[in-house]
Amino acid sequence: MPPEVSAALDRAKLPRDALVVVVQEAGSARLRLAWQAERAANPASLMKLLTTFSALELLGPAWSWSTPVWLQGTVKDGVLDGNLVIKGSGDPKLVQERLWLLLRRVQQQGVREIHGDIVLDRSAFVVPEQAAADFDGEPLRPYNARPDALLLNYRSMVFTFMPDVARGVALVATDPPMAGVRVDASAPLATGPCEDWRTALRADLSDPASVHFTGTFAAACGEKTWPLAYADPRAYNERVLAGLWQGMGGRLTGTVHDGVAPATPPTFALTSPALAEVVRDINKFSNNVMAQQLFLTLALTQRGSGTPEGARDVLHQWAEARLGADATGLVIDNGSGLSREGRVSANGLARLLQVAWASPVMPELMSSLPVSGIDGTLKRSRATLGRAHLKTGSLRDVSGVAGYVLANSGRRYVLVAIVNHANANAARPAFDALVQWAANDAGIAVEATPPAKSRHRTSPHSP
Repeated sequence: MPPEVSAALDRAKLPRDALVVVVQEAGSARLRLAWQAERAANPASLMKLLTTFSALELLGPAWSWSTPVWLQGTVKDGVLDGNLVIKGSGDPKLVQERLWLLLRRVQQQGVREIHGDIVLDRSAFVVPEQAAADFDGEPLRPYNARPDALLLNYRSMVFTFMPDVARGVALVATDPPMAGVRVDASAPLATGPCEDWRTALRADLSDPASVHFTGTFAAACGEKTWPLAYADPRAYNERVLAGLWQGMGGRLTGTVHDGVAPATPPTFALTSPALAEVVRDINKFSNNVMAQQLFLTLALTQRGSGTPEGARDVLHQWAEARLGADATGLVIDNGSGLSREGRVSANGLARLLQVAWASPVMPELMSSLPVSGIDGTLKRSRATLGRAHLKTGSLRDVSGVAGYVLANSGRRYVLVAIVNHANANAARPAFDALVQWAANDAGIAVEATPPAKSRHRTSPHSP
């Protein structure tokens, strides 16, 4: 173990047996460091590497989701006499802006009033019922949103607080608009420093039809945003679609409810961004529900139905074919790493990164990883600036990093490090020290490859 890594572990009060590590030159079988590399560990969000890389290989970087829409009835004088039907196929990026575009396409078909219902077909995914609080007792955390064939805006609300010092309040803006939900238009403004502003503000979301702020917001905080999962997930789609449609000047005489799409060709379809862009969002910001959408999409496209069992089967078969013996001990739960059951060895993840290094989709996977000190979940990293592309993972009792490090010599190293321990969240300085050690060429004396010399003589006066 590099002494600087050992020292950081000691300061964090983390025993050596809590750590699994592999450091290896990319494209080489030679190990620079291996510690308990065959032991299966909970990887937390490092599991997203398996989901995203397999998807890039199986579906291709340019692959996209399609959300078909039917105007089921006749359109005359701006009125649809019938139903608007939307069928989900698992698109993880049906966010507010793209929902607006979908409804704008409906209006471009000549529809201003719907004399019928908005029918949502969510049958592409078959997901077991589970309460949002089941994982960690935090139902309003956006990361606990459940996957859905028609996942709208991550089932979340975003509150923006804007200080208005002259009026002594913080104005509150809410996105997306939610039909039938009343939100306080402002919160009292306070003086003093901006510290734990969310605790000071105290949001009351106990009533799904009302959002109330009982505390104060410090003017020193400037503009802040606060994303929260909606308190009644089953009613989310209905409230969002009705709210957006009304906000665009549309009218709906019926209701929004689940149903079955017709077998006829759709009126139009909304196409998602390319898979490479979606993978970037998943890995840069460790978006759990987007990863689970992709996980179930693998089952839908490869097995015909979006079930967790089908997705696990797809990933296990892919891992056995691509990782070989290093897939031993792999336990896949939901594809996002938001799980207590997931397991993979450091050898398994290192092998995955080596296979990716030689894959045609390597540029897409590598560019999707957070860059040390620059962006995503590594924006605050103290590791060498811009020299590491690493996926991060964090749960209670779990912390880890995995990816590629550019060394001083110009070589790249595959690096995997995971800690499973009650004090795992204190492991970040040890990971930073390990990354810096790899950036220094893993403790070995190497020279950068010199530029190739020209075979032709040049004049001493040549530029």
